[in-house]
Amino acid sequence: MPPVVEQSGLNWTDLVILGIIVISTGISLLRGFFKEAISLVTWIIAFWVALNFSADQAHIFESLIETPSLRAGASFALLFLVTLILGSLINKAMQSLIDFSGFGGMDHLLGMFFGAARGVLIVSLLVLLAGLTPLPQDNWWHESLLLEYFQEVSAWLTEYFPEHLRSYFSYTPVV
Repeated sequence: MPPVVEQSGLNWTDLVILGIIVISTGISLLRGFFKEAISLVTWIIAFWVALNFSADQAHIFESLIETPSLRAGASFALLFLVTLILGSLINKAMQSLIDFSGFGGMDHLLGMFFGAARGVLIVSLLVLLAGLTPLPQDNWWHESLLLEYFQEVSAWLTEYFPEHLRSYFSYTPVV
């Protein structure tokens, strides 16, 4: 690693985290505020719909999937994807209306804030999912300077999960 990175105390995990946030911010800078705002709202709604209705819809997969937890996961994934697709269609329709407004540079500059928020959310969700595996026991995990902050966000997110999904998560932050 370059000397600057070594002196900062960052490990490869921290660099990946920063990379995800920087890339997300850059993409949002290019796409603009309104497209990112609608996209972020769509992701939040998709997550909410999947969390709140996946248990009710899991029965759809009874003939295909024997394991209840896998049925719940498949139901969650299907609802999440369908909601994202619908949101994408709405976003395209709204974008054609917004193109006539002439926001230009300000639209793109404001968009990068949404990209940063999305990057933080993506990293938090990845950390949450990693908490379902043995990864948090690895040395590189404990040596990371940034992971503990994302573990706190991930633990906070699980508090909002419905009870039927919360029971599958045994994530506890490393202190």
